[in-house]
Amino acid sequence: MYFFACFGIILLKRMLVQKGLHRNMKKEDFNLTLAKECAQAFAGATDLGCIVSDKEGNQLADYGYSCAGCRICRLANQSHAQCVDAQNYSMAEAERFGGKYIYYCPMGLTCFISPIVGDVGSCARITAGPFLMVEKDDYADCELVAFPPEIREKITDELRWVPVLTTSKVNHLSTLLFMAVGFMNKVSASNRLLETQSADAIQGQISSYILQLKQEVLPPPYPLATEKLFLKSILQSDKAAAQKLLNELLGHILFSSGRDLEQVKSRVCELLSLTGRAAIDAGADAGATLQLCHQNRIQISTARSIDEMCLFLTESVNHLMDSIFQYSDVRHAHALHLCMQYIEVHYYEKVTLNQLAEMVYLSPSYLSRIFTRETGNSFNDYLNAVRINKAKSLLKYNDLRVADVANAVGFDDQSYFTKVFRRITGVTPVKYRLLAHADTPYST
Repeated sequence: MYFFACFGIILLKRMLVQKGLHRNMKKEDFNLTLAKECAQAFAGATDLGCIVSDKEGNQLADYGYSCAGCRICRLANQSHAQCVDAQNYSMAEAERFGGKYIYYCPMGLTCFISPIVGDVGSCARITAGPFLMVEKDDYADCELVAFPPEIREKITDELRWVPVLTTSKVNHLSTLLFMAVGFMNKVSASNRLLETQSADAIQGQISSYILQLKQEVLPPPYPLATEKLFLKSILQSDKAAAQKLLNELLGHILFSSGRDLEQVKSRVCELLSLTGRAAIDAGADAGATLQLCHQNRIQISTARSIDEMCLFLTESVNHLMDSIFQYSDVRHAHALHLCMQYIEVHYYEKVTLNQLAEMVYLSPSYLSRIFTRETGNSFNDYLNAVRINKAKSLLKYNDLRVADVANAVGFDDQSYFTKVFRRITGVTPVKYRLLAHADTPYST
């Protein structure tokens, strides 16, 4: 309560003294001064680092040992852009799941994020972290095992600045940040996260289409061609076309049902299900999309008027389309990080694409595509490269047979291991061992 009392006083003072500040900020529709003071108060009260950044990931302010000052990624030779990508992806997830999201950074440290809402959607965010949710020794044994000893030692030393928190405390702190940012957003603004059309504009377009239908001599059949074009526009990232086609479909549904509310609800829910499936096919997270559709079906079922229900459906479609397109470059950064982490630890086991796809809630075919797009290698090539790198270290020990090495890194067939090893390194395992022991300069 101390944190909220302090921040509440700051907020009220700023609202009185700087009432029009947000209107004067260039290309900003939120109060940056309040955002900075919120982050500073949170960092001071919790001893967690905090950064304020815009929706593109540009840093606006930082306090404490935050992602901006964390040296762990630099010591590991990781690009800071990967941290920004993870933040962008997590901001999208926070928007989907109620305003807060706990995530892992590229180095396996934990952070949480809450979006700052402006008049037309999320325009910035406050990110708290990094911190650990496991003991530091356990983190080093799991996340740093692949690094050379000197790098591992430097990163371990840097961990002295990183706090260790329990799961319960993390949940409480993430809720506290969410409530603080919600207070700053004046709470009601969060209801406008993805609303891109006013109810009057939607109803006007629908009414115009209904007038066209009334001029038909015979009642027109359901426009299956329009429905197909609508679903195709989702797959092709054409948001404007999707909205226009959706309004035409709604117009036909209203015309053919005689504006019977319950009948319209049933047809709209069918259309929402088709939209969700199209979004998943286009790459949206399957679990999150199905959950969103379920929530929106409940919301539509409680609509008290046709206008209210049409607005619900429009918001639902905007949510689904944003989940595909708005963060297309980074939306699966966290999923890929989890897959790579799993391979790094379990490379000697039987690791399959289906297994990893189930773990990160993506379809195997889509995970395969983004794996190739983001890493430059197919899933199997990446897995084999990790295994061969592990095998190189083991081959330096003469007491291990090549068959033993192959089995230790996940290959059941020695001949297949030799074939893969030669394809990647250019030499056989036996030749590699001889070159390594002869201290011959060798490069793969």
